Amino acid sequence: MMKDEVLPKSGVLENDNLVKYVQQGDPANEPVILVHGLAASLHDWDDLLPVLAESGYTARALDLFGHGESHKPLDHNEFTFDAVFDHFSEWVDSQHITRSMILVGHSLGGGIILQYALRHPERVRALILVNPFYDIQQLPPFMRFLFRKQLLNTKLIKRTPYRLFRIFVDLSSANFYGGQSEPHMLPEHIRYQTALDFSRASAGIYNIPYTLPHLTLEMPRIDRPTLLIWGQRDQTLAPESFPYLKKILPNIVASHALPICGHVPHQCHPEKFNPLVMKFLKEL
Repeated sequence: MMKDEVLPKSGVLENDNLVKYVQQGDPANEPVILVHGLAASLHDWDDLLPVLAESGYTARALDLFGHGESHKPLDHNEFTFDAVFDHFSEWVDSQHITRSMILVGHSLGGGIILQYALRHPERVRALILVNPFYDIQQLPPFMRFLFRKQLLNTKLIKRTPYRLFRIFVDLSSANFYGGQSEPHMLPEHIRYQTALDFSRASAGIYNIPYTLPHLTLEMPRIDRPTLLIWGQRDQTLAPESFPYLKKILPNIVASHALPICGHVPHQCHPEKFNPLVMKFLKEL
């Protein structure tokens, strides 16, 4: 693998929107696109990208609209699910991929790839959903109340320093289950990157959830082979909302609930997560 294949790249779309992304693997290989969740970045996939490349795939991961080092408009009215989806779709088009793609999406990224499969089924070979966010009702009641309408004042979020985000990440990483406090599930470098991603993201991204489209009724139209993986201790999205997908998605080939993981099983236990992904891909 050439060294420059693993370095972050930048692309500029026709509307001058910057996209930061990374690509690993021979460009001639089968394409896999990885899409992160809200307030995250392409670094979500640091453990999976090299495994995909070494297994003969072309793996690409991007910073979504408003995240990481991609375009961040100053006007927070521009932050909607459709804007994020359009930004993602334009970037995919800019890659000039001629083969059908395998799409991997976590949380908000799961909602994006489900929408992409609905709009462009001919371009999708398979889906890998990781704790997917597909319905506002998956959020806890307080978060549903918070995201019920546009956040008009995001100055407090904008001014929050890294160290406060880090405290939040450390506290939320400490798993409380059955009344017992357990050690952090996320290693130090993951907690560092997670807090950094929170601090780098535009405050406007928190307006995205209230614009999430209702995908549930359209799900039966998605017939591509699908792998579903989730953490049973997710405190961000209702864990029972994930097995429900097995009832409405017609072609879930395999599903796995990781019992000692929360919202980010791909980062919590990559040594368990990555083999599940590779087994699914091998059997396609």
